[in-house]
Amino acid sequence: MCRLLGVVTRAPSPLTDTLSDVLEPFTAQSREHADGWGVAAWHGGEPVVSRGVEPAHASLAYRAALAAPSDAALLHIRMASPGLPVELRNTHPFTMGALAFAHNGFFSPREALDDLIDPEILAGAVGDTDSERYFLRVLTRLRGQDRDPVDAIARTAADIRARASFGSLNCLLLTEDALYAYAEEDPESEVSRRRGPQFFRMHYRVGPSAAMVASQGIPTDGWQLLPYGRVLQIRRGDLRVSIH
Repeated sequence: MCRLLGVVTRAPSPLTDTLSDVLEPFTAQSREHADGWGVAAWHGGEPVVSRGVEPAHASLAYRAALAAPSDAALLHIRMASPGLPVELRNTHPFTMGALAFAHNGFFSPREALDDLIDPEILAGAVGDTDSERYFLRVLTRLRGQDRDPVDAIARTAADIRARASFGSLNCLLLTEDALYAYAEEDPESEVSRRRGPQFFRMHYRVGPSAAMVASQGIPTDGWQLLPYGRVLQIRRGDLRVSIH
């Protein structure tokens, strides 16, 4: 299980400034979710990705990754699923071209989507995680008939529901045009029963200069709940928010 935070701003600004009121409580969760961190942030017309396997709260590289100006970013802190090694290749976000993806949750078996992933895309897998397979299936759909990321994410979630057991399918997808967030959990999963009904909730906030979406664990007073089974889209440039 992991934690997610995404942001889009009207103009580039250091993420330490943009996220000033949420960054510390988000990062503090890495004392439990201590199996690495990743940041994908747009700089100079392309996403720049930084990752580490140390806890985010103890990482100078994590702080450095947040210092450069950016107008769109996603942050991930990892709690590795049992049996999956804590290695850089398994650390989110996963990327291909101008796309970056991070997942909070799990599904089993991790190979459940393999025969639905384009063989060339599957051959590019670098790690062992179910989360990376989630991303590769989204990529396969985007390269096929589901050119809209909203459709690609929602239909990939349906693929997982049909083929695997899961705890949560929460994810963030950052593209050249927008930040997308999806929320869904299985309330009967062991994690949901143990952690409680709020553990996999996601909320979003839209302000005059920035829009954010985050998993549970930071103060969300004044934020709006992202309903399960919905895709949130935050358009870059004008911060237009829509729910599908």
